Amino acid sequence: MSRLANLPCPVCKQRGDWFAASFGPFCSKRCRLIDLGQWFSEAHALTEPLRPEHLEKFADLPPGHHLDRPAEE
Repeated sequence: MSRLANLPCPVCKQRGDWFAASFGPFCSKRCRLIDLGQWFSEAHALTEPLRPEHLEKFADLPPGHHLDRPAEE
């Protein structure tokens, strides 16, 4: 079983294999739009520039070329 198979949705925290779905990492279009709205309203914000050490914990994740394609709705 992949370690990505049981991740929580960032918005509603429901667990599932969201990267296998078309809205990954979110469980639904609704949660994806809620998150986008939070970025637009500045509820989410980057408070400092990203540095390489911020990304070190993600170095062992598998390649995500499929994530660069537009979602099929």
